[in-house]
Amino acid sequence: MAEENEDTVPLRGYKYAWSPFMAVDINIKDFLDKFRPSMVENDGTKPWIWVDSGRRDDEDALAQTAKVTALEEAKKTLEEITTQIEAIKNDPAIPTRSNKKTGAKSKKELREELQASAREKFKVIAEKYQYFCGKWLIFASSEKVDMIWKNLANSLIEGPLANTKAFCVKVSTFSSEPNYRHVICLYLPNVYDKNEVTKVMKILIGDYGVNLTGVKSDMYTLIGVNSKHPSGIPSTIWRNTDLMSEKEMQELKAGHTKADARTKDSDNTGASTSVPNRLASKKKKQDVFASDDEDDEGEQRRKDALAKKKQAVALTKTATKRTNVSDDESEDKDAKRQKR
Repeated sequence: MAEENEDTVPLRGYKYAWSPFMAVDINIKDFLDKFRPSMVENDGTKPWIWVDSGRRDDEDALAQTAKVTALEEAKKTLEEITTQIEAIKNDPAIPTRSNKKTGAKSKKELREELQASAREKFKVIAEKYQYFCGKWLIFASSEKVDMIWKNLANSLIEGPLANTKAFCVKVSTFSSEPNYRHVICLYLPNVYDKNEVTKVMKILIGDYGVNLTGVKSDMYTLIGVNSKHPSGIPSTIWRNTDLMSEKEMQELKAGHTKADARTKDSDNTGASTSVPNRLASKKKKQDVFASDDEDDEGEQRRKDALAKKKQAVALTKTATKRTNVSDDESEDKDAKRQKR
């Protein structure tokens, strides 16, 4: 029997989970700065970092016994469908290609019919026990995951996602596996609610420019339906194109890209206009003992002074051989000896 585990429910007392009701010593900003998915390594005890808004109003609506029963029925259905699909694969009497003359269906057609029927049966079970919870799936590289995670977590608490039914988000922690990608799950109370799922999708693409993988139910997760399952049943309730056309998604993404570019241009313009003003004011001072953050003129004076110092050191070295050698020169010699 499948049981709930940390993949679907944050552990009590788990320090890598944050919610406004648990956070007595740390706010959301400090939490996100402290626990970055690219820096927290999964040693077997911290596979996920969680942020829970606390807004889910049906948290206790579904009794644990109902969940258990729903999962038992779904798992039984999965086993039956998997057995039938395996039988089709191994039946030599079923043609690889369909035959229009005889009306015989191909192995692929029969498998797809069974897979579609399984999805419908899972939906019936979900409706029967009101077990609709699931998540949007997002994958991110370690180079980008911190930014994406921070944006989505903040949005869930006090941004655009706070105005949706999304109630929780989690991200997988770092792994040293080659080509590892972090997975981010944004939870919704009802993944069969197409309108709400699409509303969240538009925010994820239009506001944050993320690449979405699909929508998966917790039931699917807990009974083991994934992309590698022998049944071949699609592991998601919704694919992106089930909800929006490619054109719509591209337009949303383009809008985000343009807005992001405008923000960067604004930041760069502000920086470029402030630097000349700062340099102009500093040039008036003509300070001989300029600090590291001063203007180009001051920097040139430091370079000239450094060149004179090196020249003096070189003369001293010639006269006294190995005495009064500068630290930089000693390091150069050590490096040369190591190369030999």
